[in-house]
Amino acid sequence: MEPKSPDDLWTAIHVERAALAEDLAGLTGEQWAEPSLCGQWSVEEVVAHLTAAASIGRVRWLRSVLGARFDFDLHNRRRLEEHRGATPAETLQRFRAVAGSTRAPSKHTAAWLGEVVVHGQDIRRPLGMPSTPSADAVTAVVRFFAGRDFTVPSRSAAQGLQLVATDGPFESGSGPVVRGSTLALTMAMAGREAYCDDLTGEGVPTLRARCGVG
Repeated sequence: MEPKSPDDLWTAIHVERAALAEDLAGLTGEQWAEPSLCGQWSVEEVVAHLTAAASIGRVRWLRSVLGARFDFDLHNRRRLEEHRGATPAETLQRFRAVAGSTRAPSKHTAAWLGEVVVHGQDIRRPLGMPSTPSADAVTAVVRFFAGRDFTVPSRSAAQGLQLVATDGPFESGSGPVVRGSTLALTMAMAGREAYCDDLTGEGVPTLRARCGVG
């Protein structure tokens, strides 16, 4: 069942964090250093970023952003380094320790579910891991992404397009059609161009061109 209440969304977040931690447990040192789909970050850096996101409340987040003079890349880098361990094993241990956290910079709980769903795939896809987040969790994220720009310019990416999930109930917008799995639509809206390869329809070139913009 698609999570909608804050409590249900937090339960989904905790489930997805735990599942990702299990996937990470068997990684080699080389795999931890592999590039992720998230900009210039390695797999280990993405995990440290997820730990940071689960460890910071609104007040400390605001202080960090102000300290970085609203340079969000600098803010994210500082918090990532704060929560990265001396070794990949320690980085994973720190992530496991916050898997059940309900701390977040805002009350937009669906966005923080999106954080672990998207970054989980930033790791899994390059490493060829077959596991994926639950369909219900991804549906909650894609609906949030279609409704507003928040941590990613997802609504802007989908503007003027009709998005149709081929494996679930999600459908949004009007215009040239983009069809694919709920996960592929979510990841493409989050700017991950690699997932455009999994989509079909006349709107795909437009969505692909918008990946990484914003």
